[in-house]
Amino acid sequence: AWSVQQLGARSEYRFTSPAPTTGSASAASADDELDEYVHLYMANRGVLITPFHNMALMCPTTTAEDVDRHTEVFAACVDELVAAGPVV
Repeated sequence: AWSVQQLGARSEYRFTSPAPTTGSASAASADDELDEYVHLYMANRGVLITPFHNMALMCPTTTAEDVDRHTEVFAACVDELVAAGPVV
């Protein structure tokens, strides 16, 4: 399960559903290993997300192509995680 919370130009991924509604709930839903995996996966493919949480920050100079690249890499990351199955 996962959710996305948007606040202005900030979009934060949380691998839980429903989306957390408080800071405490968000912290409780954190998965440090999964967060690190997503950060490294994205960075190794040229897409940076914030070094805390899993936030994609867009600025006025962000292009549609930048957003498309982010979506492409994030989708590939999720597809690989789903294909790998749950870790027990």
